[in-house]
Amino acid sequence: MAIALITGASSGFGQMIARELAAAGHTAYASMRDTAGKNAGAVRTSDAYAREHGIDLRAIELDVQDDASIKAAIETIITRHGRLDILIHNAGHMVYGPTEAFTTEQLGQLYDTNVLGTQRVNRAALPHMRKARSGLLVWISSSSVAGGVPPLPGPYFAAKAGMDALAVCYAKELAPFGIETAIVVPGAFTTGTNHFAHASRPSDVAAAADYDAVYPAGFVDQMQRDLAGTVPADADPNAVARAVVDIVAAPYGKRPFRTVIDPANDGAAVSFAVIDRVRSEFLRRIGHADLLHPSGSQG
Repeated sequence: MAIALITGASSGFGQMIARELAAAGHTAYASMRDTAGKNAGAVRTSDAYAREHGIDLRAIELDVQDDASIKAAIETIITRHGRLDILIHNAGHMVYGPTEAFTTEQLGQLYDTNVLGTQRVNRAALPHMRKARSGLLVWISSSSVAGGVPPLPGPYFAAKAGMDALAVCYAKELAPFGIETAIVVPGAFTTGTNHFAHASRPSDVAAAADYDAVYPAGFVDQMQRDLAGTVPADADPNAVARAVVDIVAAPYGKRPFRTVIDPANDGAAVSFAVIDRVRSEFLRRIGHADLLHPSGSQG
C-alpha cells in the first residue's frame, strides 16, 4: 500500500481524502499547520477517527507557507518509510467580495497559499520521487478554472487557475521520471467544506462599500445563495475523496489525467475535455506525445 501526504487536511476535502485513503489501506498523512495550537482539536479528532476505524491515518505539522515546516514533514515521512508515493495538493484558501476591494497584499497572501504553497511542497517532495522514478501527484483544482465563473470569489478563482496551469506543466515535465499527474476538479460544493465559512473579505472596506452602493440590496449574500442553489441537495462532497481513492487504485499509466466532480454542472467537464485535448494534440504536433504518459507505461 502507498504512503500519501495530503496538504490542508484539517477539514473539508483534505480531511475526507485522508480518511478515505487510510480506509482503503494506505498510510495517509493528514497535514495541517499549527497542530499544537489552532488545529490541536483537528489533530485530536483525526487521531480519534483513526483509532475508531482501525486505519493508518496520521496528523502531521505542515504549513505550505513555510519551507522549514514542509522540509521537516517530508523528512519525517521519508525517515519512517523510506519513500513518499503520493502527494495531494489540497491546501487552499477562499476569498469573497469585489475583486478591486482586495489589496495587492491580500492577493499576494492568497497566491502564496494556493499557488506558491504547491511549489514549496513540490520542491521538498519531488527529489525523493524523482530518485525513486515513481510517484503520483494529485492536484485538487476547481471547476471555476474552465466552467461558470460567478462574481465575487475572483481572486480565489484566479489562484486556482494558476495552480491548475502549474499542474498541467508539471505533468509533462515529470513524465520522463515515471511520475504521474492527476487533476481532480470539484464543482461548487457549498456543504461539507469550510471554504465559504472561512473566506476572507476585502480589506479595502471603502471600495467594497462603493460596490455595495451600486449593487442591488443584499447582492453579495444573494450571490452566495444563488451559487449554493445550483448544487443539488444530495451532492456529496465525499465523492471528491472517493475519486482520489479510485485514481490511486487505477493501474500505473492508466490513471485519468483529469476527473471532474461537479454536481452543479457548470460546464467545466465540457470545457476541460476540449482544453486538454487541444493541449494533447499540440504535443503530438510538435513530436512529443511521449510526454503525455509516464515513462515506462503503455499510455
